[in-house]
Amino acid sequence: MTAEFTVRRFRMASPATATVLSCLVLVLAVAYVPLAGLVHQLAVGDVAEPAVIVIFAAVGLVVARRQPGNPVGWILLIFSLLFMFSADAGYYAVLSYHLGRRLPLAAAAVLLEPLWVPAVALFPLVILLFPDGRLMSRRWRCVLWAYAGLAAYFMTIVWVPTIAAVASHDVRLDSLGDVTNAGQPSGGAATAAAVLVLVLIGGTWLSFVARQVLSWRRAAGERRQQLKWLAGGAAITVVSFVLSIPFGAGILGLFVGIGLGALPVSIGVGILKYRLYYIDRIISRTVAYAIVTGLLVGVYAGLVLLATQVLRVHTPVAVAASTLAAAALFNPLRRRVQRAVDRRFNRARYDADQTVAAFAARLKDASVRDDLAGVVQQALEPGHVSVWVSRHA
Repeated sequence: MTAEFTVRRFRMASPATATVLSCLVLVLAVAYVPLAGLVHQLAVGDVAEPAVIVIFAAVGLVVARRQPGNPVGWILLIFSLLFMFSADAGYYAVLSYHLGRRLPLAAAAVLLEPLWVPAVALFPLVILLFPDGRLMSRRWRCVLWAYAGLAAYFMTIVWVPTIAAVASHDVRLDSLGDVTNAGQPSGGAATAAAVLVLVLIGGTWLSFVARQVLSWRRAAGERRQQLKWLAGGAAITVVSFVLSIPFGAGILGLFVGIGLGALPVSIGVGILKYRLYYIDRIISRTVAYAIVTGLLVGVYAGLVLLATQVLRVHTPVAVAASTLAAAALFNPLRRRVQRAVDRRFNRARYDADQTVAAFAARLKDASVRDDLAGVVQQALEPGHVSVWVSRHA
């Protein structure tokens, strides 16, 4: 019986299953665009939502095919599938109930719209199980069981009123497909219990993050680089999410929204160990250019205020001079900041550059060049030996 169960589990977690799930996500993502257009909810920035979910599914597909035993890939696929089912079902229900189109399975769409709840509850497990899908100790199993109970309670709060609204044939929806006449938990005790559950769920998510932070402090080598990728992708995703709030509808919102895909990409790179050590250079360059940009903006604003408010020079010449000054400062400021940042975030490359520079300085010595040419002549006996040293070290 154990062998039969193992074979069934292997078949379910096969590359073919991962491919089918990812294809379903792609179909739902394509269907999202016309559905959003039919309910008048489609904007340029909104296209980023299905695009980012497709990125999640693509990373899940690659991880699930390369490492079928790693649950992270499967969690990404199931999260993407549930999220897209919820989004499409919500718009489908709006099209039927809110806009008066008589469509089949409209009640089922209303019941499927709350699938975003298990999707949101499922994704934090990726953070906990990154990168190999294993828990640090058995105590985390107790945490997971408690978290599953809290998530089940919250799903019940959302689904039971929705089921009641469908059963009573009194369904009223908002623009996203959420049932608006679904009653909230009655009584002060029920409301307090719901708030407490949300607080406990948030605290559990923070414990997942704290687990990875502690793991990073103790890790070394490849494991440390993997966690750096996770932290870098998470930082970009958080910044993109914050920026998407004011720029959600336009072209800028589209580009900002695509930045949300940094997290799944970094997760995939970390798990598959693809060019892990690039993260040090990425972090150093990102931090350096952010610092340089901030300094130059400060210099430019200071010069403009000095010229217009203190010196009372209200001509385009003052703005042009400030712009030229900021542009002239860019390269020297970038080099100084980059060296300082490399010493902190990309120490290996900084040390390597220092070593190469010291070696190049030694090669400028005539005796060292003669010794090098003599060794090559003695070992290989070439017809001609010459040493070329750049003067721009």
